[in-house]
Parts: sequence; C-alpha cells; structure tokens
Amino acid sequence: MKKITFFLTLLMGLFMTLQVHAQQASAPPVEMAGVLHQNGKIYLVVLVLVTIFAGIIFQLIRIERKLNRLEQNNN
Repeated sequence: MKKITFFLTLLMGLFMTLQVHAQQASAPPVEMAGVLHQNGKIYLVVLVLVTIFAGIIFQLIRIERKLNRLEQNNN
C-alpha cells in the first residue's frame, strides 16, 4: 500500500510540474485582476466567491448537525 501511495504522489507531482511548465510557455500573462480592479468589478467577484464559500460552509454545518442528531437517536 505504501508503494502505491508513493507512486501516485510521485506521478501527481510530475503531472503538476508538467502543467506549470506548459502554462508558462503557452501564453503571455493576462492582467485580469488589474482590469477588474480599475472597473470596480473585483468587488463583485470577491462577493460572489465569499457567497459561494459561505453557502458551502453553511451546508457542511447543517449536514454535521443532522448527522449528530441521527447518531444520538440511534444510541
């Protein structure tokens, strides 16, 4: 099992390294954050991301409470 885990970790590291090199050579960097900040839209992007993460956290807390309630009912 340790050999498989080591092999998969090594393989993923290789793929990540290849991906980084491919991204650097393919296209010039785009300054999207600068453009969004100049137009004032960066705040909208941040608001959407915060809303998504807050929703995910809310759902996880709800599921955890339901699981705890079910575990207590079974005992």
